Order: sequence, then structure tokens, then C-alpha cells
Amino acid sequence: MGTGLKTPAHEALVIFIEHLRAERRLSQNTLSAYERDLDAFFAHLRDYRGERVDLFLLKNLSAQEFRSYLAARRRGDTPLCSRSLARALSSIRSFYHYAERRWDIKNDQLSLIEGPKLARTTPRPLSTQAAREVLSESARPAAGVAPWIVARDSALLTLLYGAGLRIAEALALTGAELPLGEVLRIIGKGNKTRLVPLLPAAREAVEVYVQTCPFPMTPDGAIFRGARGGAMGARAAQKLMQSIRAKLGLPASATPHALRHSFATHLLAGGGDLRALQELLGHESLSSTQIYADVDAASLLRIYDKAHPKGNRPR
Repeated sequence: MGTGLKTPAHEALVIFIEHLRAERRLSQNTLSAYERDLDAFFAHLRDYRGERVDLFLLKNLSAQEFRSYLAARRRGDTPLCSRSLARALSSIRSFYHYAERRWDIKNDQLSLIEGPKLARTTPRPLSTQAAREVLSESARPAAGVAPWIVARDSALLTLLYGAGLRIAEALALTGAELPLGEVLRIIGKGNKTRLVPLLPAAREAVEVYVQTCPFPMTPDGAIFRGARGGAMGARAAQKLMQSIRAKLGLPASATPHALRHSFATHLLAGGGDLRALQELLGHESLSSTQIYADVDAASLLRIYDKAHPKGNRPR
């Protein structure tokens, strides 16, 4: 048995996580999820096999042993839902893909494992009017809130809705992007880069915030800052939307990510192209973008009916 095959699983995991951090530049939350999933997998194997888990053992696992892990997570003390179980299986697959390249570890039995079937979730965008109200409310001065924070909140939400950014993408922007131009370069999921056009309203909102922010904008520092000057976190953005939806009487689905959903749905409803939207959102597959067409199918049918030569337009 080769020396590499004797490598303990926990040591291989450390190397794998560092690869994800350094080369794929995944977020800390994503890295933590990979680590939790794989720690749980290796712990199950130690109990199931009653021996140390190393690369040799991982190379020779049977399909039944993979299934036993998934079954244990499904019915354990803290059972995983189908979506979490699918993520856990995805973590295992990613680890094995890396192990094959790094240590020549391949296990064909893993290809026999099917993940749980997931119900297709439908995005819940805001209406056009509600989106306008959210942006207006975010820009309204509030007692006890510093003007620069009001400007920050307005700029952030305008950017999410105006460019369809994920909250993590907006918060990852640095001073190197300033001043914002007509096109913004975004590094999204999987370290993929895309170019997103910026509306004048979004550029102006960010410029107003930058001019009022009391902290210097350095090339490697976050544009959006917390009250003490550090990088603004996603939780602060979530609390902002919680406050706004409470004032406006909006449902719990009105989250920062709902503004991205709203951007996509409203763009399609206005006659936007599905392929172009795929590029703007940074979706790898068109099927991920297609779901937005389902959200507002009635609007798309009206556009089709109006534009198509065989539609029901008055002749």
C-alpha cells in the first residue's frame, strides 16, 4: 500500500479545505459547511467500521457504506432535511474529486449513490411597487441613525435590486472598484467572473454613500462598512430588511436575496432575454434561470402575445 493511502482522513480534510480556501476562494461559511459534512462522514465511518479512517479505507468503501451514512444522517438525533442531505453528499463527491487528483484515490461505488429528490423551490420576489417602497424606505432619514449609515443602506439595497447581486457579492466589493463605472466586475460562486451593467441610480447611490462614509476607502478594504469601520456583514443586511419589511408590512420572504429575485423577475416581465439574464445572474445552467420565467409566466405570455405575429394583437 502506497504511503499516500495511509494518510488519515482528518489530515486529508485539512489539505482539502486549504485547497478550497486558497485556490477556489470559497467563503468561510461554505468552507465550514464542507468541514462539518466531511467530519460527520468520517466520524460515521469510524463507528461503522470500528477502525481508523484513512485514504485506503475511503478508496475501498462499498456503495452500502455510503448509503449507511446517508441513512444515519436522515434518522439521527438531528435528522437532516433532503436539501441538507443533498449538500452533505455533494461535499463527499467534491472531496473524492479532489482526492482523485491529489492522491489518485478513486471509488466508483460513489457514482451508484443517488441523492434525495428535492422539491423545486420557487423564488418569491417583491412586486415592482414593493421594491420601490423598500428602496425609498432605506433612504429615509431615521432618528438616531447616522446619515452615512442611511446612505450605506440605500446604496446596498439599490445595488442588490439594480444589479441582481447576491448579498455576499455586494459585501465583497472593495475600494478598488471605485468609482463605479457603467459595468461592474463580479466574482461570484465558484470563483466565476461576470460583468454586470450598472444603472445610473445604483452608481449614484454608491457615490453618495462613499462621499458621506467617515472611513477611508482603500483598494483592499470593503466598500460597505459596519458602524465601527469593519466590513459590513450579511447579518446586518438581513436585520436591515427585517426592519424595513416590518415598517412596510411585507412578508418574511422580503429578504436581501428577494431583491435579486425581484431584479430577475421584473427584468423578464419587462421583456428581458433569458440567456442574457443567465449571464447577469452568473448561473452556470440555464435551468437555474428558467425558474424565473415560471414565476411570472402570465407576464411573459402577454409579452409574447403582443410581440408575436400570430398573437392576438388588434390588426
